[in-house]
Amino acid sequence: MTNKKKKFQTPDTFVIIFFVVLAAALLTYLVPLGQFQTEEVTYTDSQGNEDTRTVLIPESFSVVEDENGNAVREGVSLFEPGGGAGFLNYVFEGLVSGSKWGSAVGVVAFILIIGGSFGIIMKTRAVEEGILSVIKRTEGKEILVIPILFTLFSLGGAVFGMGEEAIAFSLIVIPLVIALGYDAITGVMITYVATQIGFATSWMNPFGVAIAQGLADVPVMSGTPFRLAMWIIFTVIGVIYTMVYANRVKKDPKRSLSYESDAYFRKDFEKTDIQSTFSLGHGLVLSAILLGVVWIVWGVVYHAYYIPEIASQFFTIGLAAGMIGVIFKLNNMSINDIADGFKTGAKDLVPAALIVGMAKGIVIILGGDDPSLASVLNTILFSAGQLFNGLPAEVSAWLMFVFQSIFNFFVVSGTGQAALTMPLLAPLADMAGVTRQVAVLAFQLGDGFTNLIVPTSAALMGVLGVARLDWSKWFKFQIKFQLLLFALGSIFIVIAVLIGFY
Repeated sequence: MTNKKKKFQTPDTFVIIFFVVLAAALLTYLVPLGQFQTEEVTYTDSQGNEDTRTVLIPESFSVVEDENGNAVREGVSLFEPGGGAGFLNYVFEGLVSGSKWGSAVGVVAFILIIGGSFGIIMKTRAVEEGILSVIKRTEGKEILVIPILFTLFSLGGAVFGMGEEAIAFSLIVIPLVIALGYDAITGVMITYVATQIGFATSWMNPFGVAIAQGLADVPVMSGTPFRLAMWIIFTVIGVIYTMVYANRVKKDPKRSLSYESDAYFRKDFEKTDIQSTFSLGHGLVLSAILLGVVWIVWGVVYHAYYIPEIASQFFTIGLAAGMIGVIFKLNNMSINDIADGFKTGAKDLVPAALIVGMAKGIVIILGGDDPSLASVLNTILFSAGQLFNGLPAEVSAWLMFVFQSIFNFFVVSGTGQAALTMPLLAPLADMAGVTRQVAVLAFQLGDGFTNLIVPTSAALMGVLGVARLDWSKWFKFQIKFQLLLFALGSIFIVIAVLIGFY
């Protein structure tokens, strides 16, 4: 009898995060606690209004010492009662951390409401009927869907910082591209990856580059020609990469890493009559979605709507779609089907919501991201900042890019990362002979590109949850494109230094 080699099984995302949390816990026994003093700074936002933000004072860093003058290393406990942050508390503490304005609890609620709202929409079958209509109309021209949608999503990331919103749109785009003969990975590229390319290369994103420029004391919206050219180049590269990959998958679907999990979507179209009619009711549901998207864009651009408002807007869209479905008897819907659709949709995204909370537990174990409170993360932040001293300007700028890419694993929020790192890197840039505009560029490229691969990104995990794609499979696909983006980003950083980008 021959012994068959057991096939290697890639770890589940939950398993990966568990071991990352374990590594973070071990760091608390090795790295001393550190803290900064903070101050309130005033800066001008992208709309020309004055805003304030609490930032750290770079030269104020100090290592916490005990009464004998020894650096304090406060290793995390196994379990901590009373709402503390022990190792075994990381799931619960991660899930309930933050506020309704961000990770984790706000994003968890956002994901569940988005899932529920689109569960109602899916109950009407308007999306499926719309997809079948698109297939019939684009026969032989399916490939055009990719560059058009990719560019639109990239523009959304560049103009108003689109990120979490991609979770909602992926619920429509992923089934569409699978029905067109591609795969879920293509759908993730078109939606989330495109938004983050736009986010990373933006000339006006109010949640990223605008805040970073304000905190670095650089005129907001300055450097637009360079960034606009960068956005065009990276978007074109993203479109070409996605189209080449999509064509390969269409020729041989089994080459796709998501082939097995895509069966969930494929079966929905295999059992559907390709000639099924697209009715007035279906059109009204899709119109409600379109009007809702316009409402969301208007709110984000002109009134700075964020997670609480956008979640409620999507709930309104789902409710309107459900009412249309009941009135027009779409898919024989009743009032109770609205509730059933919401519950089913929310249930489908529970794994993604849980991962968001668990990933937030990594930062909690490291002491949190408040610069004024003693934490291991503050010591890591300060130590990394000292790497730039005495190096050539090009090397210093590139290391800033590397540092921002790594630090984004711990603080995924663009606004939060800007508030933590820019007050530290801006004066370091002065000493290294690098313009502050280049320091901002290093921030936005490092922040945006690594959002595409780090499992601590709530938006990424939400989109992968919609795609029913495990993070380890996504990593296997994405790592090549990630390296390409990193190489190109490095080139742009060096070019910016050489031309004295300011």
